[in-house]
Amino acid sequence: MPAYAARPKATPDSTSTSHERVRQDRVDKAGTVTLRNDGKLHHIGIGRTHAGTYILLLIQDLNIRIIDAATGELLRELTLNPDKNYQGTGRPPGPQPKTQKTGPTRS
Repeated sequence: MPAYAARPKATPDSTSTSHERVRQDRVDKAGTVTLRNDGKLHHIGIGRTHAGTYILLLIQDLNIRIIDAATGELLRELTLNPDKNYQGTGRPPGPQPKTQKTGPTRS
């Protein structure tokens, strides 16, 4: 037993103070993806236009980047608010208002 106690023990590397991870997922029909942080499930809105898209989530503590896995396009970048269950896209709800087409003016 003294030899066992004298040997150095394996411990986690304490040089990194942040938590990084990469996750692969797919955007659901509603245009959201779920992420568990600190034991709570959070829903992150990306947009219905990206429904079914395979994505990569790059997570560093509360900073999240969502990237299209096929093209590498950055779809969304956000800082997770741990007090909110749903992290909205920041756009107003509902369809986008249509812009009026203006033809040539007659004088």
